This record gives sequence, C-alpha cells and structure tokens, in this order.
Amino acid sequence: MTELTDGRGRPRVVVTGLGMISPLGHSVAESWDSLLNGRSGIGPITQFDASQFPSRIAGEVKGFKPKEHMDFKEARRMSRASQLAVAATRMALVDAGFADVVVPEPERAGVLVGTGVGGFEVADVNLQKLRTQGFGRVSPFAMTGFLPNMPSHHVSLLAQTHGPISTVTAACATGTQAIGEATEMLRRGIADIVITGGVEGLIHEAAVAGFGAMRALSTNYNDEPERASRPFDKDRDGF
Repeated sequence: MTELTDGRGRPRVVVTGLGMISPLGHSVAESWDSLLNGRSGIGPITQFDASQFPSRIAGEVKGFKPKEHMDFKEARRMSRASQLAVAATRMALVDAGFADVVVPEPERAGVLVGTGVGGFEVADVNLQKLRTQGFGRVSPFAMTGFLPNMPSHHVSLLAQTHGPISTVTAACATGTQAIGEATEMLRRGIADIVITGGVEGLIHEAAVAGFGAMRALSTNYNDEPERASRPFDKDRDGF
C-alpha cells in the first residue's frame, strides 16, 4: 500500500491529462514553450478602447476561436470564461486518453472549476440593454451566462459527468484552491475522476478601471508591455 499513499498516509492523487489556453499559447505545449523561452503574454488591450486608462495593457488570449472547440450555437450562449474552460477541458480529456471526451463511470466523475468573476461581461451587456433598449432586448440566456458556476456546468455537460460538481471563487488563488479541493474530493473517495482547474475570461472596462483606481496595475510600461507587471521589483509596478 505504500506506493498508493503519500508521506502522510493519504491516498495519492495523480494528474492524467492537461489542457491549457493562456496569453502564452493555445495549448500546454505552446504555453510552456513561451514560458521557457521568455516570451511575454502581455500586450495592448484589444477587447475594448483603453486609450483613456492609465494602464492600457493586459494578458489577453488572442486568436481564440470557440467554434474550433465546441458547437458554435452553444458557444454563443456561453460567457468567454465558459468557452475557455470547455476548450481546455477537451484538451485535457484527450490528453488523458478519453478520445471521445466522455468519461467512463459518470457517477464516479466530478467537476470543480474555479473562477473569480465568471461571465461578468454577459451581465454587463444585458444590463446595458435593459437600461437603454428595455426588457424585451434582454437575452433569455443572461442569467445562465454570467453565473460563476457555469464553467463547471459546461465542463460537466461536455464530459457527461454525473458525480459531484462545484465551483471555487477565491480571487487570485482560485485555480490553486480548486485543484486542492478536487484533490481532497478524490482522497475522500467521493469520486474517482475530477476535472479541475481555474479560468478567467475578463478583460473588461470595469475590471481595468477598478484595479486602476486601486493603483494595482502597471502604468510605466504601456509602450513596452513585455516588461510590465513587476510586483516583486524594488520599483514595484503592477500586481
């Protein structure tokens, strides 16, 4: 039994598949290669006009095409966070050997995907429609689009899991805590497989304005974004 337990006598948990979409690449291999070769994922904000903001740069996922990873009609009903979560999950399931991306023994498979704000942009768009165009222009998918548990829901739907499903929201620690909580789910024996990770799809005016007002964002490297965000530098610039 020693090889099946860790130093504390707890059941060992292993990672069998990885998936990743990030500002550094659209796969684990691309992201890892960029990281090892010092390529920055920080660049000018393109998702909205940031010209009036003190910080005009961010780590955007550029060139992401949801229809390459999921049904286009379904993608239209999802927030960007849910789209990214589904795409990364599909990669992880294939990497784990589930070629048809459906897990065996679905009652013993769970999902725990963390997100800080979920589909905030969906709420914002529909709130603006309500205020300027009236109730009739609000999408029937508004609520299900912005709830933070929806990335977990869409991942569960993709993999056809019927086991425990949950969401962690813990700001910058969300992804790490989600993986830790998923590990405990496995150790407690309530699931044999847990799809887990963290996702954020929010490069939005409200977030950039809010963090900018806190003076938490880099403002000295708008023209050199690859040098930006130096939280541990003696001349601290951005968190």
